[in-house]
Amino acid sequence: MKGLRKYLTPFAPDQSGAVSVLYELGGILVICDAGGCVGNVCGFDEPRWFSRKSAIFSAGLRDMDAILGRDDRLVAKLTSAVEKLDVSFAAIIGTPVPAVIGTDYKALGRMTEKKTGLPVLTIDTNGMDLYDRGQEKAWLALFKKFAVDEMPVEKGRVGIIGATPQDLSDLSAGDRLRQIFAADGKKAVCYGMGDGLDAVKQAASAEYNLVVSPSALETAKYLQKQFGTPYVVGYPLVKTMLPEADYTGKKVLIVHQQVMANALREELKMRGASEVKVCSWFDMKPELREEDDVYLKEEDDFTELAADSKWDVVIADDCMKSMLPKFDGQFIGIRHFAVSGKLGGAC
Repeated sequence: MKGLRKYLTPFAPDQSGAVSVLYELGGILVICDAGGCVGNVCGFDEPRWFSRKSAIFSAGLRDMDAILGRDDRLVAKLTSAVEKLDVSFAAIIGTPVPAVIGTDYKALGRMTEKKTGLPVLTIDTNGMDLYDRGQEKAWLALFKKFAVDEMPVEKGRVGIIGATPQDLSDLSAGDRLRQIFAADGKKAVCYGMGDGLDAVKQAASAEYNLVVSPSALETAKYLQKQFGTPYVVGYPLVKTMLPEADYTGKKVLIVHQQVMANALREELKMRGASEVKVCSWFDMKPELREEDDVYLKEEDDFTELAADSKWDVVIADDCMKSMLPKFDGQFIGIRHFAVSGKLGGAC
């Protein structure tokens, strides 16, 4: 049945994805809602909230503010908050309310920049799309705003784009990626996970960029067009994510975000797997997709696909294990926080 969920909880929405990109960059993040969306971000969708704070605010939209489009009140609130905080930029992030009333984000951004004197990002998320769409918009807006200066390329410098806890489900992923490249004599900067706004401003100095999630692909293309920076797609940490086992001749089904799933497929084939199919609940870029890969829409899509007795191994978030009561092969749990991190609630 379309839309019926018996096992999966709601996935992280687009405004949560946008916040995840900007969380560590030292800005003030204003979510245009009445309060509920901010509660979901801090309570369910952003695991860093419990160990590292960020300046996330609700616009506190009241009914009449929304109906009459009182943008001046939002600008006034934001200006007052900026006077009390040490922040380097502001971001205004959309939800269903401004989407319904047709908020002019460009005008709102110009008004806010004039009043605060800060650079302002406006992300036109609508609360209806999933986290990866919000991330894609936020990555692109971030680099278009701040990565504007040409500078000499620094040999051995690698820019890592797309790293967020929602995609990588590992709060130490940034440090681990930097260590891998350091061992090879290279300097990696992991935008948004350990490396801040200054690193974004110096994006043109990267020798190449590494894209670790599909939501960062358009930004990598933009940087290639803008600065001539080449990019590769992959996730080096997958070698440590798979348990030691004999995969020779095994048929494997993987459900995760597309870049990680593709990296797992490559590693499994190197270990002898005979067939590996990638599936995802989220955006699957055509250029990263193989012919038999599957975009999942409904729970039944996954349960029917996984019920095929040919699969020896299923790799997915642990929350999907209960969806396979008759599967008698090997289940390998690799967490996808955007799937399992949200415990419930909606804007």
